[in-house]
Parts: sequence; C-alpha cells; structure tokens
Amino acid sequence: MTGENLLWVVFAAVVLLMMAIDLGVFNRRAHEIGLKEAIVWSIIWTVVALSFNAAVFVSVGSARGLEFFTAYVIERALSFDNLFVFVIVFSYFGVPARFQHRVLFWGVVGAMVMRAIFIAAGVALIVHFAWILYVFGVVLLWSGWKMMKDQTVEVHPDKNIIIRGARKLFPVTSGFGDGRFVEIRDRALFLTPLLLVLITVETTDIVFAVDSIPAVFGVTRDPFIAFTSNILAILGLRASYFLLAGIMKTFRYLGRGLSVVLMFIGVKMLLGELFPISIGVSLSVVAVLLAASIVASLVHPDPSQTK
Repeated sequence: MTGENLLWVVFAAVVLLMMAIDLGVFNRRAHEIGLKEAIVWSIIWTVVALSFNAAVFVSVGSARGLEFFTAYVIERALSFDNLFVFVIVFSYFGVPARFQHRVLFWGVVGAMVMRAIFIAAGVALIVHFAWILYVFGVVLLWSGWKMMKDQTVEVHPDKNIIIRGARKLFPVTSGFGDGRFVEIRDRALFLTPLLLVLITVETTDIVFAVDSIPAVFGVTRDPFIAFTSNILAILGLRASYFLLAGIMKTFRYLGRGLSVVLMFIGVKMLLGELFPISIGVSLSVVAVLLAASIVASLVHPDPSQTK
C-alpha cells in the first residue's frame, strides 16, 4: 500500500470515527452547545487536521504537506462566511438552540458529498480542458471583487426554489417537535421546519462552493490534497459556529481580507504560466492578509459593537 493510499484509509477512518463519537456519544440527545463544549470541539478538530497534515508531510513529502496546510488555512478562513449564513437561517426559522447542532451535523455530511462531486468534476475538467483554470481565476477575481464591495450576507429562504417546491408537495408541521426532519401523521408524510432549515443550509453551501473549490485549485491540482483539506476545514465549522457566532462582528475587516485572498489566488491562476508563485510564497501572502485583517478589526473595532 502506497503512502497516499494509507492516508486515504486513515482519513476515512478518523473522520467516520470522530463523527460517530460526536453524534452518537456527545450529542446523542439534543441540547444547547455551551461555550466550553464549543471550545473543546474546536480544539479537537484543529488538532485532528494538523495531525493529519503532519502525516501528509511524513508520508508523501513536504511539498504536498505545505499544499495541504495552505489549502486548509484558505478553506478554514473562507468557511467563516458560512457562520453569518447559519446565524441568519437559524434566526429566520427560529430554530431552538438545542436543535442547531443536528442541522449543522447533517449539513456537513451533505457538504462533504457535494464537495467530493465538485472536486472530482473540477479535476476532470482540468485534465481535459486546461484552459478551465483561467475560468476559475476569473471566477475568483469576480467573487473577491463582489465580496470587497458588499460585505453583507443575505439569505432569502422564502425565495429558495427547492423549499418552495417542498412546501407545495408536502405539508409542513407548525413546530419543531422533538427535532425530527420528517413526521408521519395519519399515514401522511409531513416535513418539519427543521428539514427546511437543512435544505436552506445545503443549497447555500453550493453557492459558497463556487468560491471555495476554485480557491483550492489555485493552491493544488492534487484531488487528495484538495478533498481532505476541504473536508477537515468544514468539519471544524460546526464547533466554530457555536464558539464564534456571537463575536463574528468583532472581525469587521475579515471579509475584506478574504476578498483580497480570493483575488490574489485568481491572479496567481491567470498569470501562473508567466510568473509562477511557489506554494511557500502563497502561504505567506495568505497568512499576512488574514492576520492584517484580524489586527485591523481589533485596532479599529466597529463603533456600534463597542457601545
């Protein structure tokens, strides 16, 4: 068994085991996630990702290990935008705190499947149509520019075509009940508002993947590195939500930092043949941009948040 094949086995085993422990042991019963629990799980998922990164360094070389770390940092940073969406969606539907973890858990499962499909499709396109990289570069430039101009995140579940279709096909219960996604009443299938929340989260993640996947390919063309770094980044997102949702507005310039990161990667993809940029330089640029945006947020906080 090659080093990469062994890493695939380790990755699958660790992810499945950790998710089984998360859902089957610590979150067997629906409950509100407290700050202490959120901190613990945030640390655990970060340690898991960095430990796997160390295994990549040892098993398949420092170059791919550095690619993994850079892709992981970028994806972890980009995933913070999802936190705003979670806040808006949960507020819109009035989701009780004790059921939010269940939605995020299954939302991550769905996101893993979708990211696998997108990455596989992206690799196939790159192999057969090398010019698609320039399209990805333009997408990142456009996404970064849009993010720079508009820092607000808007979600309109009532305009989601999938939710509107689901409501037309099935009756929806008035309350969340015991936190199930569907209920059987008088031999009829009823959807619960919690399933509509999950649908909103999943469809919104597809929009975020439009930025996320091209950004990964700006760092690596390796499907193994692209997939594992992406998945480990979003697996830590649930704990980050409960840890940071209340203080996200503190980092008022993080969105601008991310927008510049996207545009930098876009330029890197467009000019890569003429002016190749090493992965070490890319990591340094990304780290400096994100650190600068966080420091700027702390030095110049939003006046409305300090009152």
